[in-house]
Amino acid sequence: MSRRLFGTDGVRGTANTHPMTAQMALAIGAAAGRYFRRDASNVHRVVIGKDTRLSGYMFENALTAGLTSTGMNVLLLGPVPTPAVGLLTPSMRADLGIMISASHNPHQDNGIKFFGPDGFKLSDEAEAEIEALIEAGVEPAQAGNIGSAKRIDDGRFRYQERVKSTFPHGMRLDGMKVVVDCANGAAYRAAPEVLWELGADVIPVGVTPNGKNINADCGSTKPRVAAETVVAHGADIGICLDGDADRVMIIDETGTVADGDQIMALMAARWAAEDRLRDRTLVATVMSNLGLERFLQGQGLRLERTGVGDRYVVEAMRRGGWNLGGEQSGHIVMTDYATTGDGLMAGLQFLAEMVRTGQPASALARNFDPVPQLLKNVRYAAGQTPLEAASVKGAIAEAEATLGDKGRLLIRKSGTEPLIRVMAECEDEALLVRVVDSIVAEVQAQAAA
Repeated sequence: MSRRLFGTDGVRGTANTHPMTAQMALAIGAAAGRYFRRDASNVHRVVIGKDTRLSGYMFENALTAGLTSTGMNVLLLGPVPTPAVGLLTPSMRADLGIMISASHNPHQDNGIKFFGPDGFKLSDEAEAEIEALIEAGVEPAQAGNIGSAKRIDDGRFRYQERVKSTFPHGMRLDGMKVVVDCANGAAYRAAPEVLWELGADVIPVGVTPNGKNINADCGSTKPRVAAETVVAHGADIGICLDGDADRVMIIDETGTVADGDQIMALMAARWAAEDRLRDRTLVATVMSNLGLERFLQGQGLRLERTGVGDRYVVEAMRRGGWNLGGEQSGHIVMTDYATTGDGLMAGLQFLAEMVRTGQPASALARNFDPVPQLLKNVRYAAGQTPLEAASVKGAIAEAEATLGDKGRLLIRKSGTEPLIRVMAECEDEALLVRVVDSIVAEVQAQAAA
């Protein structure tokens, strides 16, 4: 069954533009409610969280209307990180969890992500069935079976306690100066509070959301301000989260940024040394650097690659029984603790290693030398299919032939934005630039046609 509405991480787009309209959100809520309400009883629940985007109010209300119209009882968490929804859905015995967020995207975008009753993101098949229900239309519940809605005031505190429980018992962060950039997003209160409660001297950045400044020149995709703050304050480390706090970048004491690949390398090696890394395997996507794969091989560990998207990482982890995975972009998934990527939780794991070893962040954040990698994005208009053009296919074939066994090439459509992503890796940086630019030029020509 095909999916047209759902991308790699739920439904996403510009607010008040299809598919992210209030009308569509109402229809999505009704369809999801019908899909998960297996019988006529009034015991079915759905947990809804959101980030700090202005449009979150609109989508929260529309989803609530759709869900309650089919008899679902809605529990509203307010602004919480995405992993909090993954945690609280099974904890509160809900049939469904929903996060309203467009993650690292700018404020004018928004999205709707779904979690099943086990706290894991829905499969492609389940999303396709919900799409089919949207297209077919959903019969509302009888008047006596309409659901209710209730605000849950302590959801954030439940999440914070769970995050703290993953930090080694008895260990403290006393004497450590930590910059935390919350991207004016969902963790703007949770992250500083957790770090302070564990003893850190916290310097917060991006903690004044106004509905329109989420991810604006801050957070994991734009860590410059946080890096400058680390250096200016002589901090030991910077922890950069994105708008919904499911991804993280680490900044060492010199202001240098470490991505998800470096964080996963550190954690995989440490967990393997403690005999905690199941089957001595790390799961990452095709975007992860070849240097990470070589590092793991040198440690006697294995890298299992998946398609792009933390959901596909988690699916592979569950199939293989593996417990550590993630993405170069900073999704770090630890299924011993959480059902999805958790930036704050990963940051605490890094801090724990600093305390345990007594080493500075700079010594722990550079575990391998990355192979030169170049990624360029080309935006295209709705309805365009630039990758199907003969000229683009020819440019890709020529680039692959030019690279040969000197590197690797990856071209794909983004699942969250109208972008073609062109990525290559190669030790020869001049060759790297040449092959990427040749493809980008052809894609741009098609997008402009």
